[in-house]
Amino acid sequence: MTNVEQQVAANPHLIIPTGTQVVTRVAVVGRDGAVVCPAGAVGVVVLAPLDSTHAYRVRLPDGVEVSLRRHQLGIRKQSQHEDLARIAGAVLGDHDLHEYVIYSCVTGSHAYGLANAGSDVDRRGVYLPPARVHWSLLGVPEQLEDKETDEVYWELQKFLTLALKANPNILECLYTPIVEHATPLAEELRGMRDSFLSKVIYQTYNGYVMSQFKKLEADVRATGAVKWKHAMHLVRLLVAGVTGLREGFIPVRVDGDLRERFLAVKRGDLPWEEVNEWRLSLHREFDRALETTALPERPDYVRANAFLVRARRSMVEG
Repeated sequence: MTNVEQQVAANPHLIIPTGTQVVTRVAVVGRDGAVVCPAGAVGVVVLAPLDSTHAYRVRLPDGVEVSLRRHQLGIRKQSQHEDLARIAGAVLGDHDLHEYVIYSCVTGSHAYGLANAGSDVDRRGVYLPPARVHWSLLGVPEQLEDKETDEVYWELQKFLTLALKANPNILECLYTPIVEHATPLAEELRGMRDSFLSKVIYQTYNGYVMSQFKKLEADVRATGAVKWKHAMHLVRLLVAGVTGLREGFIPVRVDGDLRERFLAVKRGDLPWEEVNEWRLSLHREFDRALETTALPERPDYVRANAFLVRARRSMVEG
């Protein structure tokens, strides 16, 4: 389905563009009472109305053109996807995928030790679905997300893939001191967390830092002021990256003078010139850490893959 078709499918009030293949939801009857085409016939939109209150002109395979209202037709690709979704729904049946969460932890400001009374509790983790659901036609979602409770659980393969790419959010999950639930398999995953550390940290963390700095610049352009929470996260990412390369672990909880300095940035107590100088000095440290790190060029793909295969086998029924 094209991007335009996806937007139309999500909002039935948008106009289906000409050239789109559609399926009739009703039988079309001519003036003589004869059926021109049955429900389920395929055609292509040759003339779209200016608004959703008027009819579409649809050309059928035999060249006959019919007029249909929006509720009388559906986008062909969307209709086929709906059929698959119904089958998948039957397979999922009684399965609540949240029941297969094998690891749940707290990340974000509470894990960093930087939370205040208004800070949300960010719960992240991993779920491992049973094979019969994972192997079904539509498979399983890459992540389970509840925005109201700020919870995200990645399917194991997605989690491992992101960890191998040194995704900061994923590595924090593995190094956070606040673990609320962990099965033996999840404990094994935490036990091999150093397998995901490599020089790739330098590339990925720098990419995230650049994105965070871009947000800062956009804030200044839009409001004329720095969003200090963004500034704090920028320097925190740099500190984590430097520590990862130098010491071979990802720091999450911060204490002492470093914690106080982070909080000072978050509150906006320091002038931007001082924060920016800290940022630049951390970039220089990051460059030097890359030159001297003992971490390998790449993470341990073989170990991660072996773990995934074993985990998958544990979910095969019977």
